[in-house]
This record gives sequence, structure tokens and C-alpha cells, in this order.
Amino acid sequence: MEAVLLFIIGIGVGAFGTLVGIGGGLIMVPLFVLVMTGKADAPPSFFNTFHTVSQAVGTSLVGIFLNTLSGTLAYIKQKKVYFDAAIPFAAATLPGAFIGSYVDDYFTGELFDMLFGVMLIILSVIMYWKSSAAKAKVEYFDKENFKYSKKLGIFISIFVGFLSSVLGIGGGVIHVPLMIYVLSFPPHVATATSHFILAISSFAGSISHIMLNHVVWQPAIAIGGGTAVGAQLGASISQKTKPRIIVVLLSAVMCILGVKLILMAGIR
Repeated sequence: MEAVLLFIIGIGVGAFGTLVGIGGGLIMVPLFVLVMTGKADAPPSFFNTFHTVSQAVGTSLVGIFLNTLSGTLAYIKQKKVYFDAAIPFAAATLPGAFIGSYVDDYFTGELFDMLFGVMLIILSVIMYWKSSAAKAKVEYFDKENFKYSKKLGIFISIFVGFLSSVLGIGGGVIHVPLMIYVLSFPPHVATATSHFILAISSFAGSISHIMLNHVVWQPAIAIGGGTAVGAQLGASISQKTKPRIIVVLLSAVMCILGVKLILMAGIR
């Protein structure tokens, strides 16, 4: 029953994560940390599936990988992934993802959570405020004549890969808004390209966490299977969704994540 419940949750997580390009870690990590983490000496149960935050983060990354892999395949079929940026950006996330998996214990303290949470809330307000701007409404994408700063995108991607592995949330919550407002990507292209990048970075982060024995496989497979199914649904919904709606949803996600980090800092 626990596996079935996680599979159903995964479908919803995967659909929403693919729609806004964030990978679903925003929901998985709080679920794993706040509900399913207990003490090592307690009897095995749903509420004692994980014994450390690192296990919750590592297991979440496996779910994110399965979600983003499925979503990426759907977006490739829709021809929304901009490979000119996706490949170098994805490669740039790898060093950060590997480093993040080894130093996550040093970047999950109260101060880090609080500062990052406040930053996300501020960014979400700015993003919502600018959701009516031209950049948030672009639908047409001219691949042949599109201009953007590849060097800046690579620098951003290194930082995103690090955060993805440290927090176990997938870096799309940072990557997508920066691609839209800083690099001028249309929202639909940003979410699809971000999904491709997340597939690569979450795979690298997952491998590191597997090597460190941070992955609990039963919940990883159960919720990961659900996210893979949900990803196909989310990609289908995105075809009928206006770009501004995606921006507004993403700003809401950023705000919720910010509040969650601040609350977690208070709980520690």
C-alpha cells in the first residue's frame, strides 16, 4: 500500500514538475524529510523510511531523474528542447552536482536554509510582478536567429547543478526563471530545455548519492515510477498552457519553496 501511495503521489508530482520544468523535488524532499524520516533505532514503518536528510535527498534525486528523463523524451518529440543551449548547460551542471553531493551536509544548516528561502521569496515576488512583461508571454521561437549569452548560461548552470544536488530539489526552480528573464528564452522552451538539463544533472547527482549509499530503493522506484508517468501528462498539458501561466505557477512554486526552507530552518 505504501508503494502504491507513493506511485500515485509521484504521478501528480511528475505532471506538475514537468509542466513548470522543476523536476518535482519541491514536493518529494519535504515529504521525505518531514513525514518519512525517523530515528535509526525506531521500528521500520512508512514514517521511518529514512534516517538521514542525505537519504531523503539522494532518494529524491532518483525520482527527479526518472521524472525528467520521461519529460525530456516527451519534450523532444514536441521539438521544444533547444539543444544548442541544453548540451553545454547540462555539461556545466555536472561538476556542481558531484560537488554538491559530497558537501550537502555543510550547506543544510539553519542559516543557509533561511537565506536561500528569503532569496527565493523575493525572486518569486519579482517574477510574479513581471509575469505580464513581454519576456513572460513569448510563444514564437526562432532557433536560427536566437541570441543569448552562452558563457553566462554556463556559469548559471554550474551554480544550478550544485544547488540541485545539495537541496535535492532539482535546479529548475532557479534555472527556468533565469533562462526566461536573464537569457530571454521563451517560457515553453525554457521549461523543456531545463528538463533536459535536469535529467543530466540529476543523473550525475544520483550516481554520487548511490555511491555514498544515500538512496533507499523501494520509495525511489515507487515514486520515481509515478513521476515518469506524470511527466508524460505534464508535457501534454503544457501544449495547451499559455506561457504566462507557466511563469505564474513557477513564481508560486518558488515562494512555497522559500517558505518551506525558512520553516525547516526554524524546526532544526
